[in-house]
Amino acid sequence: MKILNIYITLVLLLCTLVVSAQQDPNYTFYRYNMNLINPAYAGANDGTDIGLNVRSQWASVEGAPETQSVIFGTPMGKNLGIGVSIINDRTFIENQTSVALDFSYKLKLNEKNRVYFGFKAGFNSYDANTSGLMTYGISQDPSLMNIDGRYNVNFGAGVLLKNEKYFIAFSIPKILTPERLEHDDGIARLGVDRMHMYLAAGYDFRLSDNVVLKPSVLFRHVNASPLSVDATALLELSKRFEIGAAYRLDESMSGLLIFKANQWFQIGYAYEAAFESPVRDLDNGTHEIMLNIKL
Repeated sequence: MKILNIYITLVLLLCTLVVSAQQDPNYTFYRYNMNLINPAYAGANDGTDIGLNVRSQWASVEGAPETQSVIFGTPMGKNLGIGVSIINDRTFIENQTSVALDFSYKLKLNEKNRVYFGFKAGFNSYDANTSGLMTYGISQDPSLMNIDGRYNVNFGAGVLLKNEKYFIAFSIPKILTPERLEHDDGIARLGVDRMHMYLAAGYDFRLSDNVVLKPSVLFRHVNASPLSVDATALLELSKRFEIGAAYRLDESMSGLLIFKANQWFQIGYAYEAAFESPVRDLDNGTHEIMLNIKL
């Protein structure tokens, strides 16, 4: 059993470091947590939004990626919006937490269309337990000696075009590229975060008084990494349930279910199955839970 645990941990380490070009977590419920990647969403819903999201990848495998996030957004006055976004992300020996303040400004184009400009400012803490590398036979660069407990300031920007039926959004949530761990030819070295750019769009088709089709797509570009594409389709029934599926290009398929208890509270669950997994015989897929409150 000890040998098996070492093997699993080593596989997780190699997988998470090899794909380190894409360093920020994915979200199946991205449409309902856009504040995390786009500050223009702060206060854009003309009310106060509070959201909680928990994502567990490769469930039941010790050390597998886990992400918890919290969002808050509310309008301030006629055209301003403010918010807070918090993300805690843990993967094997790495753990990082980011806290950011979000600001948005609304520009009214006409009676139906509005543009929101957003700015995000915050800090990120990063820890990597590099002492665990030697245990599993991974060599490390001497520069990793002081990688634990690092704090970095960062900022980002975004824009949102919004209508009652559709939205189009573009953002760069972290413009600066602080140092972090990366893998290179069997040696763990000191690398840098890579800039992530997001383009999202969605449209709501009202099929009847009680049925609305909600397709959306999210493109994510990271330097030195293939383009990531999430396509999602949800069917809203009687303003009470939303059920649908999501496809991440060449990576996974997901099923989603959202229950709206009332006008201000909804809860959602998503199950994601990867097309390929290094621990396929051990993991129980990826689970994601969402709680949203609208005041």
